[in-house]
Amino acid sequence: MRENERKRHSFTPKMSDLQAPLRPKRKKGLVDFLVQFRWVFVIFFVLPFSALYYFLIYLGDVRSEMKSYKQRQKEHDENVKKVVKRLKQRNPKKDGLVCTARKPWIAVGMRNVDYKRARHYEVDLSAFRNILEIDRERMIARVEPLVNMGQITRVTVPMNLSLAVVAELDDLTVGGLINGYGIEGSSHIYGLFSDTVVAYEIVLADGRVVRATKDNEYSDLFYAIPWSQGTLGFLVAAEIKLIPVKEYMRLTYTPVVGNLQDLAQGYMDSFAPRDGDQDNPEKVPDFVEGMVYSPTEGVFMTGRYASKEEAKKKGNKINNVGWWFKPWFYQHAQTALKKGEFVEYIPTREYYHRHTRCLYWEGKLILPFGDQWWFRFLLGWLMPPKVSLLKATQGESIRNYYHEMHVIQDMLVPLYKVGDALEWVHHEMEIYPIWLCPHRLFKLPVKTMVYPEPGFEQQHRQGDTPYAQMFTDVGVYYAPGPVLRGEVFDGAEAVRKMEQWLIKNHSFQPQYAVSELNEKDFWRMFDADLYEHVRRKYGAVGTFMSVYYKSKKGRKTEKEVQEAEQAHLETAYAEAD
Repeated sequence: MRENERKRHSFTPKMSDLQAPLRPKRKKGLVDFLVQFRWVFVIFFVLPFSALYYFLIYLGDVRSEMKSYKQRQKEHDENVKKVVKRLKQRNPKKDGLVCTARKPWIAVGMRNVDYKRARHYEVDLSAFRNILEIDRERMIARVEPLVNMGQITRVTVPMNLSLAVVAELDDLTVGGLINGYGIEGSSHIYGLFSDTVVAYEIVLADGRVVRATKDNEYSDLFYAIPWSQGTLGFLVAAEIKLIPVKEYMRLTYTPVVGNLQDLAQGYMDSFAPRDGDQDNPEKVPDFVEGMVYSPTEGVFMTGRYASKEEAKKKGNKINNVGWWFKPWFYQHAQTALKKGEFVEYIPTREYYHRHTRCLYWEGKLILPFGDQWWFRFLLGWLMPPKVSLLKATQGESIRNYYHEMHVIQDMLVPLYKVGDALEWVHHEMEIYPIWLCPHRLFKLPVKTMVYPEPGFEQQHRQGDTPYAQMFTDVGVYYAPGPVLRGEVFDGAEAVRKMEQWLIKNHSFQPQYAVSELNEKDFWRMFDADLYEHVRRKYGAVGTFMSVYYKSKKGRKTEKEVQEAEQAHLETAYAEAD
């Protein structure tokens, strides 16, 4: 066995073969100084206002929860009528394209919402933030699009229920996760967030209100909504799958040491049985997550729901990771590299939101000393700073700096290519830690914007099943190594290279991120057929901006918007090569 292991290592790339190119030193300017000391502004302005904002939102959520089901449903119906009325008042010849009235800086994603700088016709959806119903019998949660993850787990977890996929950050909303992209450690079972939705309530361009499911007359709309960025209609409610859960998560931390291909294999083995028995709950954990801390070290975590009685048995360790003074979760997990594999029990809701307090590891760049014990005890209760406030107060120069000197990207790659993706990131960006989270990409009756590799079911690769190909989110969030060393780094060029690698390897880039794709390459990465068909069938063309143009980087003038939309009225979308 050891001989075979030595042979396997001899055929894997050496780290010396993966060294990033040498880069010249970069001259620093005023913006570097402002970024370096931005923590002063964050501590004395952003954190206090964030805490106040969170408190007011919490009071609003409590007030909403105190209303009866009938009252919430009545308010919902009235608000939908307001949206319909507003849409019908629009004059297509005089008014701009339709979009929400939400301010650009409120969005959690890093992409600049520059399309709103052009003339547009606003529709206010700010009232749609109620949990309408928790149906225990059907195991469905019916919610409005501005309900966020913190709000819904606060209601469901005490009932021993949960959404099948709960995105980690509290602020992420149902609408954003459906129209864009959402993932969590349970996605290796349930797929992406949108895969857990059973029905959408949509207001179409002509003011019709329809309920789309996978097997009714609006099934084409049902399959086209995910990844469409709200360009097919206004989502006003969604029915989402619930699952039974227990009070605790029994989490096992397993360290792996080796080269990047070894780390990738250790990650695959943590949740994907080599015998292909991927649907066996005895072999597949409830939750999976991996963190690669360096080119040679990673920690992979697997979780299973556990009862309160089990967690409190003598000898078991309970870790309340949600307390403000606790070490940041990614740093706590890293301790497994020194002390070896260990197991602990984490309250379920605290586990769901384990990365909220430090925004994964972005908090280290925002507040360089935020992870220190003294800061956590004194001011940790103010964390995290609200992303929207950070964006609103950063200014144009700092925003451009982050786009050039910072990377916040997710690479959705087939599971068997994870090792290659890790090597690519190391060579081109040198960013650590790297987040790994698996998810199923289901084989659907129609070809949607994202889809499995053709013929994957015949390959019998680790993690795949006949009905779904296993993918992995390779989360790349931090300042690249060259930037930290003061070297020249072209962030836009690095993203362009990453996007071409993704296209070549049948992989995808979530649209919340800053993209350098032109229209041709956008539709090489994504499939346009269903989206184009639905967009024309339900009158979205000429009313809502196309998903490519909405995602496109850079400012949009009124003229550019009109010309681009007119092109879509006259011709088909750019075809993939």
